[in-house]
Amino acid sequence: MEGSLISVSRFHKMEGDGSLRAFADIEIAGAILIKGLRVVEGKKGVFVSMPRKPGKDGQWYETVSPLTDEFRKEIGEIVMAEYNKEVMAVA
Repeated sequence: MEGSLISVSRFHKMEGDGSLRAFADIEIAGAILIKGLRVVEGKKGVFVSMPRKPGKDGQWYETVSPLTDEFRKEIGEIVMAEYNKEVMAVA
């Protein structure tokens, strides 16, 4: 998004029929790099998932969590814009 402090620094679209559609890394304000965001196709459509790791209890936990819904939404919109650009480039 124009004027945003968030940018996609690396993007890799996945091939195949699995639910994982892409991986992305983002930079925030040119000072923080967050690696391992995922674009996933779920039952309700395609969405962005923050990086996460499995816990000892078998649950998955985010390793990076936006502190506000607005910031989470902005990250999602920026990564999805890159995903849509990649999808349209192939079509």
